Amino acid sequence: MTTRPRFVRTLAAAGTAAATLVLAACGSGSSDETDTATDAGSGSFEPVTLEHALGETTIEERPDRVATWGWGSADAAIALGVVPVAIPRTAYAGDQDGMLPWNKEAIEAAGAEPPTMLTEAEEPPYEEFIKADPDVILATYSGLTQEQYDKLSKIAPVVAYPDQPWATPWRDVITTAGEALGKTDEADQVLADIDRAVSKAADAHPEFQGKTIAAVADYGSFYVYRSADPRVQFLEDLGFETAPSVEKLDTEESSFYFTLSYEKVDQLDSDVLLSYADSPQTQKAFMNAASTTTLPQYDAGTIAEATGEELVASVSPPTALSLTWGLDAYVDLLSEAAAEVS
Repeated sequence: MTTRPRFVRTLAAAGTAAATLVLAACGSGSSDETDTATDAGSGSFEPVTLEHALGETTIEERPDRVATWGWGSADAAIALGVVPVAIPRTAYAGDQDGMLPWNKEAIEAAGAEPPTMLTEAEEPPYEEFIKADPDVILATYSGLTQEQYDKLSKIAPVVAYPDQPWATPWRDVITTAGEALGKTDEADQVLADIDRAVSKAADAHPEFQGKTIAAVADYGSFYVYRSADPRVQFLEDLGFETAPSVEKLDTEESSFYFTLSYEKVDQLDSDVLLSYADSPQTQKAFMNAASTTTLPQYDAGTIAEATGEELVASVSPPTALSLTWGLDAYVDLLSEAAAEVS
C-alpha cells in the first residue's frame, strides 16, 4: 500500500465517534462477500465533483458501499456513520485481522459487521476491490500513482489526495469524506468534537505553548518530519511550534519527511524532541545510540518517547477516530519532556 517503509508512513475519538454512529443494515452480495451495517443516508444527495492531484471525480448518487485505501479514510467514514464494505489491512498496530483498535472499537460499538480487509501491498488489490463492489473508493491520504488511480477508477469513482501523496492534512481527510458521502454537516460536527478535545488538552498543558519541537524516528536512517506533515500539524494544534532547525536542515526529499545524516543530528536544536518507536526495545536502542547523545535535547532531558505501535499509529498521523483514542497518553509523555525545558 506504500512505496516507503511502513514505520515512516504510519509514524498517520473512537468513543465520541462511536456514539454518533447511527447504522442500519445495507447492501446485499454473494454469500462470500461481507455486508456491513452503514448509515449512508436516505435524504437528498447533490452530485459532487471533487478535484484532486490525479484528476477529478464526480459522484452522482449517494454512495451506499464505500471502500477505502491508504490511511485515515476508513476512520473518517466510520466517524461519519458509514462503515465501509472494504478497508486495507494494517499490520502495523493492527490485530490478527489487520484491524486497528479504534476502528474495531467503533464498529463493535455500532453493532456493525466488520468490513472486508483488503490485502496490504505495494499495488492495490484490484480483484478484491472488484469483489467488494464499492460505489466509491476513498484514498484521500494515500500514495496512489496515476496508473493505480486509473485502474481503480474502472472499478468505482476514486477520490485521491488533493496535492502530494501521504501529506493530506488530517482535517481534510474528514471534510473530503463528508463531501463524498453527502455528510458535510456530520463532518463539521466530528471536527468540532475533535477540536474541542484538542483545545481542552492544550489548555490543560500551558507548558506546551510556544515551545519548539522536532519529531523524529530512527530506524537505521534518521527521519525528521516536516512542518507539512499531519503529525507535526497536530503538535502545533497542541501549542508547540516547529523548531527553526527543522526548516533549516530540511532537504525536501519527501512531501512529509527528510533524512538527516547522523553526523548532523547535533544541529537539530529544539526545546523538545519527540521520538517515535514501535517497541520499548527500539526506543531503548535509540536512546543508547552514540548519535543520540549528541542531540542537545539528550543532555537537557527533553526527549519525549512515544513508544508502541498502537500509540504511534494513533498520533502519527492522527485520524478521525485515532486522535482522541491516543490523546491522553500522548500529552502525558509530551508534558514530561516539556516540563524539563529550562
